[in-house]
Amino acid sequence: MATTTRPVDTDHDPGADAANERARPLESIAADPIEPRGTKGRVLVGTASWTDPTMTAAGVFYPTGADSAEERLAYYASSFPVVEVDATYYALPAERTAQLWAERTPPDFTFDIKAHALMTGQGTETRRLPKAIREALPDELQAKTRIYLKDFPAELNDEVWRTFRTALATLADKGQLGSILLQYPKWVFPSNENRALIEDAVKRLDGWQVAVEFRNGSWLNEKNRDRTLAFLSERSIPFVMVDEPQGFKSSVPPEVAVTSPDLAVVRFHGRNAETWEAKNISPAERFRYLYSRDELSEWVPRVKEVASQAKEVHLMFNNCYANYGTTNAREIADLLADLETERD
Repeated sequence: MATTTRPVDTDHDPGADAANERARPLESIAADPIEPRGTKGRVLVGTASWTDPTMTAAGVFYPTGADSAEERLAYYASSFPVVEVDATYYALPAERTAQLWAERTPPDFTFDIKAHALMTGQGTETRRLPKAIREALPDELQAKTRIYLKDFPAELNDEVWRTFRTALATLADKGQLGSILLQYPKWVFPSNENRALIEDAVKRLDGWQVAVEFRNGSWLNEKNRDRTLAFLSERSIPFVMVDEPQGFKSSVPPEVAVTSPDLAVVRFHGRNAETWEAKNISPAERFRYLYSRDELSEWVPRVKEVASQAKEVHLMFNNCYANYGTTNAREIADLLADLETERD
């Protein structure tokens, strides 16, 4: 896909070969959970994709011969203990697909699943809806290119959530379902109506762990921060901490806050301001940014603080251009592993 924007400098976009050079000595460092000394939590490090075309290209991340979906997931799961599935944001998952994910990974491997766009008030391409749901829509809605859940008849609204839950039941039953990521868009700002939107999602996903990520900085401004974190804490909903470009309406500060004793999540989006809100580019291009080890080091004391408050911490690298995410995941695991062996 063509793009007219590029990352800020070659230090943060050196290419796959250079990223591989950095990752090569750390090949197995992130394969198991990390337990930083002096904390009660374990830290799982992974990426927000394992199938992006820039990542599956020859010589980038997967070894020669790992060409099938089964071989790639098996290799990924031997390298990291957790992955975030973002494909579910664009299309409701299929039950058979989730069954294959479970079959192709160890029983202790964890899947964090991104909620479908409709579930967080965003639009989706009508043609990507499951056939049964699409054909049950009124004719005027079937004719639309994009559609929003608020426009659905109530029974089809319920069917979207039921389809999502049914498809992922296998992962939940096997203990491999980590959390459902509810990522709310920048037009979802702090209000009673939008807090009710979150509560409705939590109710519909009852029994499953959810985590909430905001894309509107006003949730964390001086006026709303305490109320936002209290709202999540009272419901034991993890607030998704982020590292991302600043200065946009959609920017959320790198706030460190644990709002659930069971799980904390940090998502690393890169710091490429040029592409953060760019139009008509792929996710890989949007988050095309390789962190330096110094930038990752900024998060080491924060992660240790978080791991002292939550039983499990997921560090998810969403900078999934080529091997940038996997390289940075291994590097932060290496930095955190030093905390396991440091002298008292």
